[in-house]
Amino acid sequence: MKKFRILFFSFTMMACIASCSKSDKVKDSDPEVKPPVTSQDKVYDMTGVVYKSYTGLVMAGYQGWFAAEGDGSQRGWYHYQGNGGFFPGNTNVDFWPDITEYTKRYKSPFKFANGSDAYLYSPYDEESVDLHFKWMKDYGIDGVHMQRFVGEIKSSNASGKRHFNKVLANALKAAKKYGRAISVMYDLSGCSSADVAYLEQDWNELQSLFKLFDSKENPTYLYHNGRPLVTIWGVGFNDNRKYTISDVTTLVGKLKGPDNKVAVMLGVPFYWRTLGDDTEKSPLLHTLIKKVDIVMPWAVGRYGSGNYNERITYDDIQWCKANKVDYVPLVFPGFTWGNMHKDASLYYQIPRLKGDFLWQQIAGAKKVGAKSLYVAMFDEIDEGTAIFKAAREADTPLNGDEGLKFVGIENDLPSDYYLWLTGKGASWFHGDPGFTRVKPAR
Repeated sequence: MKKFRILFFSFTMMACIASCSKSDKVKDSDPEVKPPVTSQDKVYDMTGVVYKSYTGLVMAGYQGWFAAEGDGSQRGWYHYQGNGGFFPGNTNVDFWPDITEYTKRYKSPFKFANGSDAYLYSPYDEESVDLHFKWMKDYGIDGVHMQRFVGEIKSSNASGKRHFNKVLANALKAAKKYGRAISVMYDLSGCSSADVAYLEQDWNELQSLFKLFDSKENPTYLYHNGRPLVTIWGVGFNDNRKYTISDVTTLVGKLKGPDNKVAVMLGVPFYWRTLGDDTEKSPLLHTLIKKVDIVMPWAVGRYGSGNYNERITYDDIQWCKANKVDYVPLVFPGFTWGNMHKDASLYYQIPRLKGDFLWQQIAGAKKVGAKSLYVAMFDEIDEGTAIFKAAREADTPLNGDEGLKFVGIENDLPSDYYLWLTGKGASWFHGDPGFTRVKPAR
């Protein structure tokens, strides 16, 4: 559903012929007739491009922001650690990854009840990211949007930029190997107006550094509406951000350029359509959304199983149809952030319910006409939305003596259960028969 009409040069030629055929005897004093200036969408050679559209795909977000002491990133236990370090009673993560299959593992300061050491992985290692993409293929998940946090990739943050470039390099290689869709997603959290403007520079650097649009080098980079897709997440929220909707509007204009050279997915608040609750009450948000290709509302933390309302998704879809914008709803397995806040009451804040909650959203989106999904998230163990293989609660290490712990996959489920269930949702969205609102049995 392109929002920019293509004006073919044949139109211009016809105009010239018509103006020049008035008479064979044109006087010197006749004003020169100049053809109108036209702009045409950039056309890419799609030969070899595997994923020509987001439509029909189920993709997850991929944080890739973890680091481990000794992994070469020089970031210590980044994102595993709490404020002031990484030790029992001081960590930001609620889930603990199932590290059974990782070939590179790092001994953490945590121990299990039997006194044995607990290990973690790092996405800085190519082997670990390769394993994640293998899981995507094994379970039928189409691919991931690689998160890129603008505040961490500025030239003033050399270690952050090096880290995210390395993780992206690992992911592009694995995506090609396993035939998984991949795209870049910028997260504006914590940005200033200047940071938003810097995004354009980084995006141009990535295109050159990784040959993103070379279909031989990156055949599985995701396209939409005939153009490579890039996502800008975090516009229109009413949480006092230091950048504006106008800043993002300017950015979108620069990224697309006069020849509409990229497709843009915009990450917006959940109540974007009505400008309610989590949304800045500005009509400029709707004006911006009409300029992009896809809108994706952020649903994490906005509802639980008892107040999920698929009618909101239905009404969103109708608005998008009327305004010629594609729509991708977000689904997530649950939410927990007790360790981040050192508050045991925040464990299982939105319970997973053994997959019932996730399937409720998948089925709801499918039933009201959604064509694709964004799954939050593949590897987000900080707030417990991860779908990748995570340890069951009984198999997690100890977390100090202050009533804190690690939560985990329900003890009567295998560690890969949410990968499997997400894969079943992908099969449904791919058109496979036999799925209903009843969660499939394994």
